[in-house]
Amino acid sequence: MRAIVQDRYGSPDVLQLKDIDTPAPADNDVLVRVRAAAVNAYDWHIMRGDPYVMRPTVGLRGPKRKVRGRDVAGHVEAVGDAVTRFRPGDEVYGDLGEVDGAFAEYVCVPEDLLERKPANLTFEQAAAMPLAAGTALVCLRDAARLQPGQHVLINGASGGVGTFAVQLAKACGADVSAVCSTRNVGLARSIGADHVVDYTADDFTRGTRRYDVVVDLVGNRSLTELRRTLTPTGTLVLSGGGVSTGGSILGPFGLFAGGRLLSRFVRHRLLAPSATPNRHNLATLRELAEAGKLTPVVDRTYPLNRTPEAIRYLEVEHARAKVVITC
Repeated sequence: MRAIVQDRYGSPDVLQLKDIDTPAPADNDVLVRVRAAAVNAYDWHIMRGDPYVMRPTVGLRGPKRKVRGRDVAGHVEAVGDAVTRFRPGDEVYGDLGEVDGAFAEYVCVPEDLLERKPANLTFEQAAAMPLAAGTALVCLRDAARLQPGQHVLINGASGGVGTFAVQLAKACGADVSAVCSTRNVGLARSIGADHVVDYTADDFTRGTRRYDVVVDLVGNRSLTELRRTLTPTGTLVLSGGGVSTGGSILGPFGLFAGGRLLSRFVRHRLLAPSATPNRHNLATLRELAEAGKLTPVVDRTYPLNRTPEAIRYLEVEHARAKVVITC
């Protein structure tokens, strides 16, 4: 089968299209014929080996797992002997987590990391959901415990996680303010934002408005600036940090650690949740999508052999919403 293989850290040029063996499912695995796979900032970080603090875990000189790609949507090709929830031909989607391997024609996925694909979505749309929408769900539902009527601000509202966060907050009944650039104002409004802050013209950290929940998906503001936007007992959720110029030691983890430390001494809740892939969240997202409350926004699609170009676009052009690979 064809797959995008990475042997060392570096620019998108380290990603090579190669022919490798098709994997065989273990007892609890599902072999998926990949139809689409989304590109995430996660893939960029693994490609670059950035920040350096994560290399002892993912590989010191190069990634331990050679095939990139975390989000997948496709057909079930075969199942392991212990698999009970799927059979060949089923349409599925999922977040592979640290398993990786979605930038390929086939991938083996543990059964518990897959769920039925939303019936009303294309494979490209479904592949755009798992990591980004799952992160937004954990940030708003689990960490912030967002309630109807609360005022929430999403910094980075036009990105992959941000476009889902805006929609999920609206589905919860919140009043949503979206922070984005001028070119994305229309996008933010189209997905449900009640208010849009164009960061090229206004600094949301210096305004008079205060929010019950602030979700920072960019990592370009200090804790002091972000806390300034909160109500006295508000919640700040720190997640992601996107892509950067590379070469960082701690990346967004420095901000996360600072938030956790400071939270012991202030009234604000400062949280940096981790979105662990699981089928229960995927099922929730499927239900929201099928109910029309969650619609993935796909910026561009690329064929498998142009995966390096897709990641370069994510890295350099500040892609809106999601970029998807088709197989």
